[in-house]
Amino acid sequence: MSLQCGIVGLPNVGKSTLFNCLSNAKAQSANFPFCTIEPNVGVITVPDERLIKLGEICHPERGVIPTTVEIVDIAGLVKGASKGEGLGNKFLANIRETDAIIHVLRCFDDENVVHVDGSVNPVRDKEIIDAELQLKDLETVESRIQKCEKAAKAGGDKAAKLQLEVLVKYREALSQGKNARTVELDNKEEEAAAKDLFLLTNKPVMYVCNVDESAAVSGNAYVEQVKEAVKDEDAQVLVLAAKIESEIAELETYEERQMFLGEIGLEESGVNRLIKAAYALLKLRTFLTAGSDEVRAWTFREGMKAPQCAGVIHTDFERGFIRAEVIKYDDFIALGGEAQCRAAGKLGIEGKDYLVQDGDIMHFLFNV
Repeated sequence: MSLQCGIVGLPNVGKSTLFNCLSNAKAQSANFPFCTIEPNVGVITVPDERLIKLGEICHPERGVIPTTVEIVDIAGLVKGASKGEGLGNKFLANIRETDAIIHVLRCFDDENVVHVDGSVNPVRDKEIIDAELQLKDLETVESRIQKCEKAAKAGGDKAAKLQLEVLVKYREALSQGKNARTVELDNKEEEAAAKDLFLLTNKPVMYVCNVDESAAVSGNAYVEQVKEAVKDEDAQVLVLAAKIESEIAELETYEERQMFLGEIGLEESGVNRLIKAAYALLKLRTFLTAGSDEVRAWTFREGMKAPQCAGVIHTDFERGFIRAEVIKYDDFIALGGEAQCRAAGKLGIEGKDYLVQDGDIMHFLFNV
């Protein structure tokens, strides 16, 4: 299941530093692997403490295999990107290919790091990128409105009329300098029509406030300004210090990293928190398989049922699905393994309509 989060931001906000830290995520995830598809795309392992505990119980021969999420370092943006200025066309094309956006904002003062607009103002920086994306979306919407109007008038096309209503709502919001994700749609039919538009400002977004060490734990005034600016958006805000994260990534052992984090008052690195948040931003969840051969995490989309999740492992599992045996993670840990859960009646037999939950330990029975 290949889904991507794209990292965006103006020059000198810490975007590349953050991506490089993510590229070293293997150092913060014990022996979990990391690989690069191409220079600006990283397949990052998702930290999951549950795997470690399952490994301690199962002692798998092939080890512990985590799930992953793809992070893309997208080319920088300048004003006029929507009109092709700078690397604008490449920037916008790359964003369109991603499933969610990680928007890095500079929230620290440092006279040695020049800001492209002369001063630190994360809300202004956010609005610059927003404006470019909104202009491109408005161009898309206007073009689609013309087509839908013709189809709706010519043939009385109900689908075209529905999409036209949605497009008009988006045009109104975008014309007012609002992102498409702020538009409230009335029903599932409108939501389905909206998905076909692939608007840039309709993608899920997470704002990452890059702060200095003094603000790594509690944030600062810049962070509060960002939170206020995005309060009406369906977006989350995460605070981290990219400079500190780069220092953590250089430490050799897990113990050294934990000691470093403890000294600055953090329980978990910002990179780990970011990877987990990016995974959740994509509405991804994890089910687990656990046995003497391997302990493994598998990615599925929120709302998927048992046969679909079986298909994540192999298409034959979905095609010949019979039933799923499910153990809740907490029961597995508390009782000490599958055999103990069976004996205690904690193994559930589920059919085709079972909605898989995050952390379910699954065993699929199938016949092809």
